[in-house]
Amino acid sequence: MGRLFGTDGARGVANTELSCELAMAIGRAAAMVLTDGERRPRVIIGKDTRASSDMLEAALAAGLCSVGADVTLLGVLPTPAVAYLVKKYGADAGVMISASHNPCEYNGIKLFNGDGFKLPDALEEEMEAIILDGAKPYPTPVGAAVGRVTYAKRSEEEYIRHLLSCVDGSLSGMRLAIDCANGSAAVTAKKLFSSLGAECEMLSDTPDGVNINDNCGSTHMAALTDYVKTHKVFAGIAFDGDADRCLMVDEQGNMVDGDRIIAALATYMQRQGVLEKDTAVVTVMSNLGFFRFCEQQGVQTRKTAVGDRYVLEEMLRGGYVLGGEQSGHIIDLRHATTGDGQLTALELLSACRQSGKKLSAFVGAMERYPQVLVNVKATAAQKEAFRQNEALQAAIAAADEDLGKEGRVLVRVSGTEPLIRIMVEGRDFDEINRLAITLENTIRAALPTA
Repeated sequence: MGRLFGTDGARGVANTELSCELAMAIGRAAAMVLTDGERRPRVIIGKDTRASSDMLEAALAAGLCSVGADVTLLGVLPTPAVAYLVKKYGADAGVMISASHNPCEYNGIKLFNGDGFKLPDALEEEMEAIILDGAKPYPTPVGAAVGRVTYAKRSEEEYIRHLLSCVDGSLSGMRLAIDCANGSAAVTAKKLFSSLGAECEMLSDTPDGVNINDNCGSTHMAALTDYVKTHKVFAGIAFDGDADRCLMVDEQGNMVDGDRIIAALATYMQRQGVLEKDTAVVTVMSNLGFFRFCEQQGVQTRKTAVGDRYVLEEMLRGGYVLGGEQSGHIIDLRHATTGDGQLTALELLSACRQSGKKLSAFVGAMERYPQVLVNVKATAAQKEAFRQNEALQAAIAAADEDLGKEGRVLVRVSGTEPLIRIMVEGRDFDEINRLAITLENTIRAALPTA
């Protein structure tokens, strides 16, 4: 993990950790690293609904223009829209201002190259060297060489048109409850699903700058689950703040997480003959039940470190088309270069409609092992101390060994939040819950004082 960029761009509390000055510097460095230097670079910028997104958009645009790049502002759009439009518009790079599922005080800067893919570590490290070490001086064009800012007029419609082209058939007659997390999906979801004939009942689709992810969206599913149970809809759909993730709720009120979505899509795509190499790529966080189910269905699996960027790298390396995370960040390389929550929902609902089954039956074959997830708050220094503490690592390994083949322990440092995440999985909930609490207390006691 780099000094500025984590597993999903640069992220922090807006206006302190992620300051305007840093945003300007990232804009300058991005223009220098992502363009060939032989022509005037062009960069597109999208944003989510946080109050700080306007401020950071202005700072990024200023930084880009100051080194001679032209900027096109897309306004509020989902992250995958930026990834799609950067290639459609022939831009050199795309920037998304969002902290995804985090609370409103956080924000982030995600970068895409001209093909719509997130940047590899090497390019982010090159940018960090420019920003933090002064590895290259910033150019200072003057007069006509200074960059200009323009505003896109049809980006929302072009993105929706693209998503509609990715699925066949109609959703006519489906009643859907759609939770937009008061984020980017609020500008696209109703138009998108209504275009296919669905009856849309919208939740958390009135962003005010501070209510993004506030007890709503894919990280807070209770309200959507209750709504589905009481309103008898076909399914509930929940996005996160920038709509690159999707979780669902079936008609019985059961949550359908990323593992169950990937399992259902993988087996459906395999039957259609479009699952390349009969393989799905997931992270080490995927449930043991997912791997058991795929083995029974003849679907091969590949595991990566946590983070959609690592899933994508393995997909590109191996020539696979489907991959994602338990959190609902799912990539279909046939149609997208990054996770797309709305595309995921469209594909699952379309496949469900073609099967003639209710959602619970379509995704219900995968057994899910109980998991206990615990977060320990940790500063950057505490994270590093955790990594270096050999006694802690030995205790974690011993706990994992004790669970045997029917369980496991995974403890990792978050790449997007100030947390150490503990996951314990197994068939016996009481056993794994006790073990998770023990590990939490052990780690807290071993960390240096913040």
